[in-house]
Amino acid sequence: MKVLAVTGYKPHEMNISSINDQRIQFIKATIKKKLLHLIDDGIEWILVSGQIGVELWTCEVVLELKKDYPIKLAIIPPFQEQESRWPEALQAQYQSILMEADFVQLLYESTYQGVYQFQAKNKFIVNKSDACLLLIDEEFHGSNQYFLEEATIKHNSSNYPIYYITPFDLDDTMQEILEEERNNSIND
Repeated sequence: MKVLAVTGYKPHEMNISSINDQRIQFIKATIKKKLLHLIDDGIEWILVSGQIGVELWTCEVVLELKKDYPIKLAIIPPFQEQESRWPEALQAQYQSILMEADFVQLLYESTYQGVYQFQAKNKFIVNKSDACLLLIDEEFHGSNQYFLEEATIKHNSSNYPIYYITPFDLDDTMQEILEEERNNSIND
């Protein structure tokens, strides 16, 4: 296993409306924890499409991990200017991440033309990866359901590993971080 696809919710699907929302810290810490285990298992590349939310947060985590681990970041946007409707702060963040990624290639050399570009993106990323990691709640798949469907097809035909980050994982990380912060404030 060398290439791991990562995806998950967009911010609005988690009721996150600010780039300063504390929950992002917990999400990124959980992603980091999962990635470290998978890096130990041989993952060398993280593959995303660069959408806002879990994928951009994953990019930030990978860029941080690259300082200490032999990990690379590949971004395959489904079309040109996917960020054009995002808030300016996220557009700037995205452009900065693209500059630091190890590999960037558009799937379609055009702007948004139709839903088929997202469908092709899901299929392409699943086919180019050896496993995937999804932040998903079984009761509310959101836009993840389409990626999960592609991953499940590959899983059923070739034993493609699907790893999950669940709400329980996020709660565990939150409790760990809050406990650590309490302990640090007591010791200060």
